[in-house]
Amino acid sequence: MKNRRLIATAFATAALLLVGGCAERFRADVARFQQLPIPQGQTFTVVADDPRLAGGLEFNQYASLVTHKLGGVGYVPAQDPARADLFVRMRYSVDNGREKVRTTSYGPDPFFYGYGRYGYWRHPYHWGFYDPFMFGPGYNDVESYTVYTGTLDLRIDRTGDGSRLFEGKAQAQSLSNKLTYLVPNLIDAMFVNFPGKSGETVKITLAPEKR
Repeated sequence: MKNRRLIATAFATAALLLVGGCAERFRADVARFQQLPIPQGQTFTVVADDPRLAGGLEFNQYASLVTHKLGGVGYVPAQDPARADLFVRMRYSVDNGREKVRTTSYGPDPFFYGYGRYGYWRHPYHWGFYDPFMFGPGYNDVESYTVYTGTLDLRIDRTGDGSRLFEGKAQAQSLSNKLTYLVPNLIDAMFVNFPGKSGETVKITLAPEKR
């Protein structure tokens, strides 16, 4: 029995490392509401929607990613931000994390291994998350770990009359709380099939980065 326990624990540890590894695909829920005009060379500037982020080198780096994405779909970075046609407001954050507990117990076959999942829903956009970190029966340990939720908000206004043209929110759960990892991936998810169908929440899966 002792040897079976050691082998089962080894399988569980290896599986957790595999799930949490850097080769794991990035999954995000993205909701977008939009009435953007067809891109015809409209100029834009990207600003912080949170005063605490404004002017920082980190924000400027993420803003350059958004600038590149918008440029790729036909909009043009404004030479003079004060004369831009569109005002792009961005904010991002990661929460303090939630502790998750993985409870395991021995079954008839200690080598059985499978993924479990759970879901929860939050208004107003009905975000749905699958937990990729839970395991099936076959063990008898209780372990805890922390899951963080990263969020990216993007809003685009017409500077002439201040009317809102785009609202987007991307959220993802991760074992990492590093913004340098979360924000670029959330930006990539936001711009998949941009600007998207208004009022639709989609699940975006990004392939791992090539090494």
